[in-house]
Amino acid sequence: VDCYSTDDTVHIAESLGARIYRHKWLNNATQFNWGIHNCQITADWIWRIDADEFLSDGLGKAVKKAIASCPANVNGIYVRKRIDFMGHPLLHGGWYPTYHLKVFRRGHGDCENRWMDEHIRIFDGITITVKDGNQVDANLNDLAWWTSKHNGYASREMIDMVMMEYGIDDKSEEVHPKLFGTEKQRKSWLKIRYIKLPLFVRPVLNFILSVIFRGGFLDGKEGFIWYILQGVWYRMLVDAKIFELKKKFNWDKEKIKQYIAERYILPTQSPNRKL
Repeated sequence: VDCYSTDDTVHIAESLGARIYRHKWLNNATQFNWGIHNCQITADWIWRIDADEFLSDGLGKAVKKAIASCPANVNGIYVRKRIDFMGHPLLHGGWYPTYHLKVFRRGHGDCENRWMDEHIRIFDGITITVKDGNQVDANLNDLAWWTSKHNGYASREMIDMVMMEYGIDDKSEEVHPKLFGTEKQRKSWLKIRYIKLPLFVRPVLNFILSVIFRGGFLDGKEGFIWYILQGVWYRMLVDAKIFELKKKFNWDKEKIKQYIAERYILPTQSPNRKL
């Protein structure tokens, strides 16, 4: 699904036999959902693999085996995710192992309608977890590209966090927050608690938790850079954008809610169901 790119993406894809669809870009979630609903997919299962991800350690074979033997009511599969940063795997700090719903049965799932941190969800049935292999997130771009991309992420994260803080229902959070539930449920539960902490203090607490109490210091120099950039710089940038928005409206909660509702509420694209 091409968003009217101006480089050689379409030419390269066509030369490799790909069928090209075009759809105007809004965000990851709407683009993904448009694709699964409009691209004439005939496979029984769909696997979300981002452009900077690859499968390792036999994950493909493990998932194929799980699909072949799973009951008919299994509509989603969690796989283990690993992040490689500057060529170095991050194995501590709470980043590994984590399990994400990446594989789902066609017609029984789609992507959460969120501006940031969107995940796959299923509408019915149950999920299973494959614990062999890794789906590796390995960005190969330099730090200039990484920081520029995360500046954009911070703007989208600001929207999501303000929505959660003020209880603005954009019909996108369809996962019941639960500390001892799935990876997504646990992450949602922690995010709600994080939002209640003071601006600019919470990134520092997050860094201390990740590096000291969760062993992030064991991830070497690359890991230290990651925890500074991802855990402090990025989180500080999100808080700064939240502060900027609130200051713009003189901390008037109703005006802020109206501003967010008018500009950032996403259309509902699928049944509003709980995982």
